Amino acid sequence: MENLKELETQLGINFKNQDLLRSSLTHRSYLNEHKDVKFSNERLEFLGDAVLQFLSSRFLYVKYPNREEGDLTNFRASLVCRPTLAKASGELNLGRYLFLSRGEEDSGGRQREYILANTFEALLGAVFLDQGMEPCDNLLIKFLFPKMDEIYQNQTYKDYKSRFQEYSQEKFGSTPEYKESSSWGPDHDRRFQMEAVIGEKIFGRGEGSSKQRAEQEAARDALEQIGI
Repeated sequence: MENLKELETQLGINFKNQDLLRSSLTHRSYLNEHKDVKFSNERLEFLGDAVLQFLSSRFLYVKYPNREEGDLTNFRASLVCRPTLAKASGELNLGRYLFLSRGEEDSGGRQREYILANTFEALLGAVFLDQGMEPCDNLLIKFLFPKMDEIYQNQTYKDYKSRFQEYSQEKFGSTPEYKESSSWGPDHDRRFQMEAVIGEKIFGRGEGSSKQRAEQEAARDALEQIGI
């Protein structure tokens, strides 16, 4: 529990309910080896995602008063995407505090991007339940929102699917398709994996809490694979 006290110091938050903090750091693989633990961080991730969407929307609405809805949507997609959240998670060193199965840890789970991003959302959900909305906002102001300046400067906010479509049409004269390769989880917290496909070739894969978000992640992965 000492490690979690260190994390609380980093966050500037003293949790009233320590079980919430611990749950936010519990990967589902941990449950396989600890039958006394009933819940992973997936439910908190579901809640944290909603908090993140609201607070990031409000932040962008205020920061860019003259930008249209479509631009704000693209800004938000880049700000709350898996790589950006994983960076914020890395600054907090959340990987160090994760509760993982031995197998997940041995395979590099503490550094895995999607686990770190999901954990950041779960932590946000735990902070919301324990402390309310303002501490969540403060957490994002410190660890996530400053990344928007770099996103804007490098123009990485441009819609991944649009960029990949431009590439596909220029290179192959065709539009990419997105195919669902798998899905899992209960109806209230469904996860999807989508593939970005041109012809018969898979260019990228992505995971998300909706098919639309998974498609964006698949397009982003495709662009990274081809070096754009």
